[in-house]
Amino acid sequence: MRIAIAGASGLIGTHLTEALRHAGHEVVTLVRRVPTSAADVAWDPAARSLDPAALAGCDAVINLSGAGIGDRPWSRRRVAELFRSRLDATETLTQAMHQLDEPPHTFISQSASGYYGDAGSSVLREGARAGTGILSRLCVEWEAAAHTAPAGVRVVTPRTGVVFSRSGGALGKLLPLLRSGVGGPLGHGRQYWPWITLPDVASAFQFLLHSRHEGPVNVCAPESADVNTLIAALAAALHRPALLRVPSPALRLVMGKLADELLLPSQRMEPAALTEGGFDWQHASVERAAAWIAS
Repeated sequence: MRIAIAGASGLIGTHLTEALRHAGHEVVTLVRRVPTSAADVAWDPAARSLDPAALAGCDAVINLSGAGIGDRPWSRRRVAELFRSRLDATETLTQAMHQLDEPPHTFISQSASGYYGDAGSSVLREGARAGTGILSRLCVEWEAAAHTAPAGVRVVTPRTGVVFSRSGGALGKLLPLLRSGVGGPLGHGRQYWPWITLPDVASAFQFLLHSRHEGPVNVCAPESADVNTLIAALAAALHRPALLRVPSPALRLVMGKLADELLLPSQRMEPAALTEGGFDWQHASVERAAAWIAS
């Protein structure tokens, strides 16, 4: 397949691009810098600028673009940037598709578990309603932008959970603390995090490229776990204690809105669409994921 990827330089994008090329696919990467290889195509989503020819002949487009959710404190300006970077990129891609006589068959446009907001211990399948926070509103608008793709394009919106990798990502700041024996749960720890390892994210996206599924897909592991369980499993795999809990007020003091939107909400997602489609996880259990991270 010929696949165009926007946001290929991020954590998921880098791993996915490598996996797709290893599988024999031709990958075109949309970049906001000067192209450095024949596979690079320059675009400027902020200016809604993309030559439709970049998508011509592509079987699929994967959209991972967007400013980092947890990279900076959430000022009003930063929140506006989070929205703008996602909506501009998504709409630039769909507008380019509309200018093609034969648009790509599939458009996989990233969303996030934040769609559901803080849902406590309720089991969340793809049909569950959206939450009420900033991240929920962001995901709703992000998904709606993806559905402006031309008629006939199969639109898939993966609601990806917390991505675990050996470096960077959600564990980028937490793992060094756990390795040093000075880490611990965040808040009361009873909030559910819909987690998934980086290799399984890449595999899920490849699975969705070949499936017939349309609409939202919960991209997470089949074993749900709260933060207490996740931190305990990671600490055990690293042979370190994890006793230094960070109280919710301290998180709010340091991180502001970001704590209540990203770290403290509970989302007990169930990957119903992936399970029903026959997807096979490499790290289906917390124990297996923790062992992979620690290895």
